[in-house]
Amino acid sequence: MAEQVHRLIYRSHSTVPGDRRDEVLAEIFDVARSKNKKAGVTGALLISDHRFVQALEGDEAVVTGLFETIREDDRHTEVSVVESTPVAGRVFSRWSMARISASGRSDIPLHDVDGRIRPAAPDQPDREQQELLTRMRNTIGADSV
Repeated sequence: MAEQVHRLIYRSHSTVPGDRRDEVLAEIFDVARSKNKKAGVTGALLISDHRFVQALEGDEAVVTGLFETIREDDRHTEVSVVESTPVAGRVFSRWSMARISASGRSDIPLHDVDGRIRPAAPDQPDREQQELLTRMRNTIGADSV
């Protein structure tokens, strides 16, 4: 029997000051990676200078509960759901976070190294991932393609 997967995509406005950005994003990444793995949640978080857009994939009740916790986080405001729907399968089964690129370039997978966010080894997104990343970027007006 196939796994039931629910995808929730939200966007928000970052309240993280620029001078604390790496530190705060490293903290978000470390906590989310650990908790999400235990909860069976996968997805991708795209970041720009002032915006977040995140896709969460997993069991509907778990994803919805996680989103309610995320919604209350004071590191962002103007949180709004872009999409919340059952899907045929996970698109981001191995993704955690990515930085929105300069115009026309691929998104850059990120990871935490000693409390600083650094680019991870390049991992070319497949067609399905690229399509969803494009939709996500377009919700915040970044690199509309």
